Amino acid sequence: MKNSFFNKHALVCGSTDGIGKESAIQLAKNGCEVTLISRNEKKLIKTLGELSTKENQSHSFLVADFNQTLLLEKKICDYVQNLNKPIHILVNNSGGPKGGSLLEAGLDEFRQTFERLLIANQIMAQAVAPIMKKNNYGRIINIISTSVKQVIPGLGVSNTIRGSVAQWAKTLAIELGPFGISVNNILPGYTTTKRLQEIATNKADELNITPDEVMKLWEQKTTLKRLGTPSEIANVITFLSSEKSSYITGQNISVDGGRLGV
Repeated sequence: MKNSFFNKHALVCGSTDGIGKESAIQLAKNGCEVTLISRNEKKLIKTLGELSTKENQSHSFLVADFNQTLLLEKKICDYVQNLNKPIHILVNNSGGPKGGSLLEAGLDEFRQTFERLLIANQIMAQAVAPIMKKNNYGRIINIISTSVKQVIPGLGVSNTIRGSVAQWAKTLAIELGPFGISVNNILPGYTTTKRLQEIATNKADELNITPDEVMKLWEQKTTLKRLGTPSEIANVITFLSSEKSSYITGQNISVDGGRLGV
């Protein structure tokens, strides 16, 4: 897979933790030049130092907050205008909203989550698509959730907005396909990230058990009887980012250990 990433440049969003960070690390390890995008400059600098440069890549980072989409749009537009190299890969990834009942969620929760998960993706796609079209090559990968295929109880806002992101991406795949650009969605299942730990803590309070016991319950809801790791999700993202995935587009790809029921 290494040759597939020679002279390739990827933008990886939400790349200082979890799946986003592991994706950036794996892409760099395979020879890709990576631009990290996140809101925490200290963590960006730390992650930058963890990226492989064995192919003499020149990695970089951009400080941007996906909760502030107007500023995000300005920053990414300025970045693209001053860029002197192509962008071949975009990994859209940002954190989900807090858990809770759908009917108890405030309207602002929907608006904020829509901005962060869908509008931010739209801004990023609009920024990179002209460059990808010019090169007749591109890979856009959106990290969403297995809830797209089967909703997760207690994640009302997340289930709703992530479903809309999936349909947005499928529509984008139709529009960009003739230009050699693929658009696919990764649907992670229960994966050992900080977000999963937060959800487990909230669920534990609800069930009056410990977060570890919640994790054990989730393990039993997978065919493999264990939780996934960020690196296992990143393996699939790396493949979809490569030239070897050239005939795959418009797909929702579950990476969930064979999730069973809810």
